[in-house]
Amino acid sequence: MQPIISIQNLSKSYASGFQALKRVNLDIQRGEILALLGPNGAGKTTLISIICGIVTATEGKVLVDGLDIGRDYRATRSLIGLVPQELTTDAFESVWDTVSFSRGLFGKPANPALIEQILKDLSLWDKRDNKIITLSGGMKRRLLIAKALSHEPKILFLDEPTAGVDVNLRRDMWSLVSRLQQQGVTIILTTHYIEEAQEMADRIGVINKGEIILVEEKNELMRKLGKKQLTLHLPQALSRIPDGLNGYALSLSADGQELVCTYDAQDDGVDVPTLISQLTAAGVRFKDIQTTQSSLEDIFVSLVKDAT
Repeated sequence: MQPIISIQNLSKSYASGFQALKRVNLDIQRGEILALLGPNGAGKTTLISIICGIVTATEGKVLVDGLDIGRDYRATRSLIGLVPQELTTDAFESVWDTVSFSRGLFGKPANPALIEQILKDLSLWDKRDNKIITLSGGMKRRLLIAKALSHEPKILFLDEPTAGVDVNLRRDMWSLVSRLQQQGVTIILTTHYIEEAQEMADRIGVINKGEIILVEEKNELMRKLGKKQLTLHLPQALSRIPDGLNGYALSLSADGQELVCTYDAQDDGVDVPTLISQLTAAGVRFKDIQTTQSSLEDIFVSLVKDAT
């Protein structure tokens, strides 16, 4: 199936000499949720701005639903909804008027029923007649999403959509994004909340210093790059790790009260029952055992650190 967005050798350099993007190649599949992660200044917003026609690339090509964003600007832009980071709105317009106007900008006929549903989905219906200046920061963030959805885009870019939004509203937005995906909308999400990506995304992309480091299905990424850790809590402190256990990545805590084995999640060579049997045979007793696995945040931090 043809990707809904195809990015080919995309670069962006500024007059100062700063290179924001370096030959980025990325295909985004129709109907998926892709989370794009990266530290501040990594190039996330620049990449989105080029796809949406706000910034001009230095070189490379972007196709949206098979159309070139340069030659077919109007057609490609009408397929895209963008929720920017900045809370830029017409302060003295009403909520209803600004969302309706956004729909009209794309040449779409008036559809009060659709606007009503969008406002209800975003918990803005009771604020429909309020001036935007009276809204809280979280409500303004939801209003930006409503504006982006007003023309029924096939693709939705969410650039830090839940910044400044409380936990309950964040969960509401996650539910809305899931419903949009079920309706066939492709969603590209940038976020600093790693749990947001872990909760919602089908694939994870990591960008750093203008380069795509990795793009992987979320579950496969967790399987391949996740670390597991087995911690044994000891009733008596050990001064050293017993002999004969060199085949395991064991470490002893500073106080000697915990013995830790760290291994790759996909490493079938670590047989936990065998390890415990060998420890018991070596005279090591334990009062409790605990297992943990790396989170997506751990993986992200490791990837960015390795790429620095």
